[in-house]
Amino acid sequence: MHYRPTSQRFVNFWNAAQLISPLMIGVSANSPLLLGRRLWQETRVPLFCQSIDGRSEGAGTRCPPPRVNFGQGWLRHSALELFREAVQLYPPLIPLVSEEDPVSVVAAGGTPKLEELCLHEGTIWSWNRPIYDPGDDPHLRIEMRALPAGPSAADMAANAALFIGLSQGLAEDIDPLLSALPFSCARANFYRAAQSGLKASIYWPDAHQNGLLEQPLAQVLEELLPTAARGLTHIGVTEAEVARWLNLIGERLQSRQTGASWQLRQYNRLLGKGFSVEDACHHLLAGYCAFSQDNIPVARWTDL
Repeated sequence: MHYRPTSQRFVNFWNAAQLISPLMIGVSANSPLLLGRRLWQETRVPLFCQSIDGRSEGAGTRCPPPRVNFGQGWLRHSALELFREAVQLYPPLIPLVSEEDPVSVVAAGGTPKLEELCLHEGTIWSWNRPIYDPGDDPHLRIEMRALPAGPSAADMAANAALFIGLSQGLAEDIDPLLSALPFSCARANFYRAAQSGLKASIYWPDAHQNGLLEQPLAQVLEELLPTAARGLTHIGVTEAEVARWLNLIGERLQSRQTGASWQLRQYNRLLGKGFSVEDACHHLLAGYCAFSQDNIPVARWTDL
């Protein structure tokens, strides 16, 4: 999902998107099984981190940073910091050079394509990625990569509404929250949410706190739904649309059912009934496809 905030609000919106990405992972988790094994609620996150980590074995948290990452810190002044970071921390994988002289293009009043930079950015996977688009309407935008596909189209629309609404709502007064949460804790929140979904406990900032506060992820989201509604209304979404999509998030929080939790419950039930792992996976997939194709929000999915 791509979103284009105004250039004046880019820094605040970016930080807000980073702050709430753990919440989004928790409420939308949808990949708890891999090859018949029960793993994280959003297994896509650690699987992708591991699959393209080209560092030497045992690098762990030491430098250099992995190419799949949550980020290196809160954004301070401008999006330029993100592009500098990408260039200075990661060696290029595809050494193609264009014939453009970007300095000359700027001097002539034009907008450079910066093809090398755009190509390089495509080899670094940050869960929220800045995108420089030099097309007919040059701009910066944010690609929000944390959201999983599914379980239904309605769920994906609701997830998008929540992500945009919360980012907009929190961006209005984000600085007191950033000073109350070290970036390392935001990063830890992200992986906690991927591992435990709606059952995760996370550190969540409060502008008036004295010490870090650990809270249930689902409770934090329930308290933030009015903020998401305010953010969507601020950018012109009608009240009916706001209610339509955020009510689906509310149903998910009330039922505590995500795509991941539904899949795990059905998988465990099928194994308990004597199904083999292979047959349980086939039966589970068939049921998932039926609910998804009928566009039934996951909070309303029943047992197979």
